[in-house]
Amino acid sequence: MEIEIWSDVVCPWCYIGKRRLEKALADFPQRERVRLVWRSFQLDPLAPREARESVSAMLARKYGVSQAEAEAMNARVSALAAQEGLTFRLEQARYGNTFDAHRLLHLAAAHGRAQELAERLFRAYFSEGAALSEPETLRRLAGEVGLPAEEIELVLHSSAYAEAVREDERRAQDLGVQGVPFFLFAGRYAVSGAQPVSLLRQVLERAWRESAREQPQVVAAAGAEDGQSLDQEQACADGSCALPGSERAG
Repeated sequence: MEIEIWSDVVCPWCYIGKRRLEKALADFPQRERVRLVWRSFQLDPLAPREARESVSAMLARKYGVSQAEAEAMNARVSALAAQEGLTFRLEQARYGNTFDAHRLLHLAAAHGRAQELAERLFRAYFSEGAALSEPETLRRLAGEVGLPAEEIELVLHSSAYAEAVREDERRAQDLGVQGVPFFLFAGRYAVSGAQPVSLLRQVLERAWRESAREQPQVVAAAGAEDGQSLDQEQACADGSCALPGSERAG
C-alpha cells in the first residue's frame, strides 16, 4: 500500500506530520508492506534563490507584525515540535526557494533514498539553519544520504526532474490540496494537516482494510488538536501550511 505525502521541506507542520505518521506506522503489523511516496508542494514558488532573510524577518514583513510577534509565532510551533521529539531552531532558518530541493527528492526516490533525504532536508532546515535554496548546501545534504555525486551535479546544473515536481503540484491541485502536509492513503483516503497519531493510525488501518471507494475522501479536516491561532505560513495555523491567499486545507 502506498501513502503519498505532499509536503514542503520548509513547512514546520510537514516535519511534525512526518514524525506523527512514523509513530502511527511504528507498530503497524503490515509496516513492511507500506511504501511512503514523497510528493512535491512549494508553499512559495516565488521565494528567492538567495536565502538572505531570516524566517522571523520574512514573517514580520509579510504579515505586518513586529519582529517579537514573529518570533513568538515560531516559538509556539517549536514547542509543539518538541512534543514530537523534534528540535526547531527557527531563529537560524533562512527563507529561500525549495524547487531544487524537490528535484533532488525525485532523484533520491529513483535510488530508493527519498525517506532519508526528506529527513535530512527537514533536519538541516529546522535544526541546523541550513539554506535549502543554495546549491552547495543541497550538494552536501544529498551526498550525505548516499546519492551519486555525478547525478547530484546533473540535477543541479540542469532542469532534471522539474517536470516531475510540476506534475506533483498539478495532482495536488486536482485533489484540491490547499495546504500541507497532505496524506493520501492507498489513493483513496486523504488526511489534511498534521493530525494526531491516533487518527493517522485509524486511517492507516481503514485504508488497509478497504479499497472500495473510487474518489479520495478527506477524513480529517486540518486542525483537530493543533488549532493554535498561528496565522502565518511558517507557524502554519491549524496543523497545516497553506498556500498564500488560499483557504486552509480541510
